[in-house]
Amino acid sequence: MVEPIVLYEIPGTPSATAPTGSWNPNCWKTRYTLNIKALPYRTVWVEYPDIETLYKKVGAEAVEKKADGSPYYTLPAIYDPNTKKFVAESAAIARYLDKAYPESHTIIPQDTDALHAAFAVAYLKVLYGGDHLRSLTMSASQAALRPPSAEYFLKTREAMYGSFDEFAPKGSEKRGKHWEGLREIYRTLAGWLEADGRKDRLFFMGERISFADVSVAGFLWWIRRMFGEESDEWKEITGWDEGRWKRFMDAFAEYEAVDVGSDVEL
Repeated sequence: MVEPIVLYEIPGTPSATAPTGSWNPNCWKTRYTLNIKALPYRTVWVEYPDIETLYKKVGAEAVEKKADGSPYYTLPAIYDPNTKKFVAESAAIARYLDKAYPESHTIIPQDTDALHAAFAVAYLKVLYGGDHLRSLTMSASQAALRPPSAEYFLKTREAMYGSFDEFAPKGSEKRGKHWEGLREIYRTLAGWLEADGRKDRLFFMGERISFADVSVAGFLWWIRRMFGEESDEWKEITGWDEGRWKRFMDAFAEYEAVDVGSDVEL
């Protein structure tokens, strides 16, 4: 019998969109992957200041580095008790799960690894170009966190990007420009999907969901969580590109199950 995989995720505060507090876009890439592959798992919530301690407890090395070359400990990560493997970073997790559980839905189809790696670079470049997305969501992200993570997030992110108060105040001209920048981001993604002239293509691999789609869905889920499902902002986004993004997220609705989870014990 397959034992449940452990998904390590950063907790947030409950909201109408996320009653369990789940909020992080990168963690949602892995949650979507697990749900699509229909693999049993359970969530363990890890506050930002505890992520490094978790890695050291399980004897894992950071998969990323900070600008100064020091280790950068991130989530999502999983522990698979069936293979005794700890794997971090959403794309690496997807590749691991495809290999370990080949009978389930393949999230990175055979021979598309290089294309998915290239997509990831291009996607993040578009997504964070001009700092539009970060400026519109950074303050809301901090507000969605529990106190230990909220304090850590504010301190570390303001050190990297500057004061949250200056990002995109509501009603400001700056916010309007960032909003138009966000609109352009999704116009670009829609253009990629419609490259062959078809307006009805929903997924990057055609009829089946792949990790490229999961990457887009994870961030759209986060945006919906930050603005609120009933907000004017989210309603506007779902109307962009002839309603493409509403149809896209509707296709992911069946994969949005979140267990209650438990806090990490360190």
